[in-house]
Amino acid sequence: MTEIKKDWKKEQDRIDTIVEVIDAKVSFLEQNTGHIKEDILEIRKNFWNDVTINFDEPDDITETFASIKQQAEMLSERERSQGQVQKQLKTLLRLKDSPYFGRIDFHEKGESDSQSIYIGVASLLDRNSENFLIYDWRAPISSLYYDYGLGPAAYDTPGDGQIQGEIELKRQYIIRSTVLKGMFDTGVTIGDELLQEVLGNNASTQMKSIVATIQREQNEIIRSEGTKYLIVQGVAGSGKTSAALQRVAYLLYRYRHILQAEQIMLFSPNPMFNSYVSTVLPELGEENMQQCTLQQYIDHRLGTKYRVEDPFEQMEYILSNRDDEGFYARKEAISFKASLSFKNYINDFVTSLSDSGMIFRNISFRKKILISARQIEEKFYSLDKGYSIPNRLLIVTDWLKKELKQLAKRERNKEWVEQEIQLLEKVDYLEAFKQLQKKRRNTEETFDDFDQEHLFLAKEVVNKRFKPLLAKVKRLEFIDHLALYRCLFNMKFIPDNQLLPAHWEQICEYTLNRLKKFEIPYEDSIPFLYLQDLIEGRKSNTLIRHIVIDEAQDYSPFQFAYIKQLFPYSYMTILGDMNQAIYSHTMNAPTILSDEFYDMAETKLVVLNRSYRSTREIVEFTRELIQGGEQIEPFNRSGKKPTLTQVYSETGLNIQVIERIRAIQSRGHQTIAIICKTAQESAKVYQTIHGQVDARLIKKGTLYYEKGILIIPAYLAKGIEFDGVILYNISQEVYGTEDERKLLYTAATRAMHELHLFSLGEISSLLDGVSENTYELNV
Repeated sequence: MTEIKKDWKKEQDRIDTIVEVIDAKVSFLEQNTGHIKEDILEIRKNFWNDVTINFDEPDDITETFASIKQQAEMLSERERSQGQVQKQLKTLLRLKDSPYFGRIDFHEKGESDSQSIYIGVASLLDRNSENFLIYDWRAPISSLYYDYGLGPAAYDTPGDGQIQGEIELKRQYIIRSTVLKGMFDTGVTIGDELLQEVLGNNASTQMKSIVATIQREQNEIIRSEGTKYLIVQGVAGSGKTSAALQRVAYLLYRYRHILQAEQIMLFSPNPMFNSYVSTVLPELGEENMQQCTLQQYIDHRLGTKYRVEDPFEQMEYILSNRDDEGFYARKEAISFKASLSFKNYINDFVTSLSDSGMIFRNISFRKKILISARQIEEKFYSLDKGYSIPNRLLIVTDWLKKELKQLAKRERNKEWVEQEIQLLEKVDYLEAFKQLQKKRRNTEETFDDFDQEHLFLAKEVVNKRFKPLLAKVKRLEFIDHLALYRCLFNMKFIPDNQLLPAHWEQICEYTLNRLKKFEIPYEDSIPFLYLQDLIEGRKSNTLIRHIVIDEAQDYSPFQFAYIKQLFPYSYMTILGDMNQAIYSHTMNAPTILSDEFYDMAETKLVVLNRSYRSTREIVEFTRELIQGGEQIEPFNRSGKKPTLTQVYSETGLNIQVIERIRAIQSRGHQTIAIICKTAQESAKVYQTIHGQVDARLIKKGTLYYEKGILIIPAYLAKGIEFDGVILYNISQEVYGTEDERKLLYTAATRAMHELHLFSLGEISSLLDGVSENTYELNV
């Protein structure tokens, strides 16, 4: 038997031993959880039998409460134990299939022998729970596997400082269903063999964990600590999102006693992306963090009162209405309202409101004004101007509540109250009787007094009608926020030092027309909320401890400033690619990936230039679409060159696209995306070809996608990858301006294995700078 075969057998024997240990632990836990379930059922069944209930005396009530609390705590403790056992079982069953993926032999300085460290997605102790058979990939010693090749190495520990030594062996494994399928010894961080095996697979409809193939630069992201802001500038396919998700798993492991999954929030580009990444943390044995899009937050705050435009509607307008009369004014408005200059403009406006200009609503009841807007304004400005606007509003709110309570008393003798009393159901009278009896328990009064009965019922009727008014006052709905926001565009308020856009008058007219219809353009949504929060003094979210912002290049400076205001105590991981900044407000403007928005003393920047998603041939083509693309390094995985096919009729285009789909499928690829420029074009293509191929149309509201043929707008494909990508029409007519270069690049970089471009007529000038030897031209 050769040395290699001996080594292979030794490793397989160890895997078999590990599986035996796992099976033994699973058997023990299953028996244990059976007993716990029996205990829970028994406690639930006999809960009230085991509780002493006595309400006769105060001491008896206290004893009853203590008895109930004791039983509830016992039940809660048993349920927690069951949850922990179930979690351990899931971890063990996940380990059994593929126990570990890496090994290092580390000779610690000062020790006589080296130690073999096996690394997997979770830790595993031996049968006696004394020694580690497998180390969790997040353990301090596991960082050696990701950060070093053979030779001197060191890792930091929480208690003992830095441990130094030497790595004598570094080995990678591919284990499937407890069988060793591959084994590589390597001197680099993670060997290309394992990466090739992983990256050569078909695309999945959900992102997978990358713990077996984390590269050194990705490990730096995952384990980074000590700075408030971690900025990751990564090229398309560099694994920045995957690394960020592993980072969340690492943080939950590292700070497991003080940080919970619900204290971490991911801001993602769209709902479908949320679904795409939703399995990564559970795959690593962690609960999912909170996931949200900025638009979902905006809709939560404004969606019940206004029709709020979303970013995709705005994008459709910009991509499809270049000939519109107000197009350039709208573009200028989007840029200005995304800037910190507009934020300062609002700050100046709110400062002016301290002296005059606040706008309130009448408080009306039964079509009559109870308290007029003028009265509220007079009360507000009668208060000491040394108080902030939010503090003055608190005083006004208390005043309004008192006024409404007095007005409610006067309403009790009104005719409408008598009419409603007559219409009360019998059950209402009985309820009134019970409530009155409770109040009179310790008195000699009776319910025979008709006047007292009538007064009680009148009070109940009026209080029920006034309750919504008081609730609105508590929510500060007496402030007319829409009217206040309109004031920003009525040409009356212009600070001396404010530089306004050239088309300001057109911008004001457009904005006021939309607001008049109770419509809020996307570019106005965050400024509107910011103004509202400045006035009301809304409290920040202190529960969230860590924010992850993906596709950060799409966030405007104003939006980011607002997020920082919402979560002032949160650490942030900010990921993006400036070359994929496709929204209008990012054109010729700084993105939040720029260091100008941060205090560099509390910021760390990591740059990822290596692309792992696509084949070398695809990367060599796509990087020539953008300025500075020569810095992008392709991973050494070969495939077919991209193809560019020029056709001259729409019928011919559709025939060729269908033929190309079938050719891609014949090569075993399962996820194929036909990427169009807009939703409008996507819908048209779907209507044309879905009768000939089984395709699914992806819309902005789509929550998930399945394997197969997808037709999708370019801006919805961000962050997702596909086996094969067809760019439906990259003609000069469709992609004809420099503003659309990054959108084209974003679409092209979704491809893992195959990229095919079609042009109906003249090919886009955006390809003029691309070397002809990077693609195959078919005319």
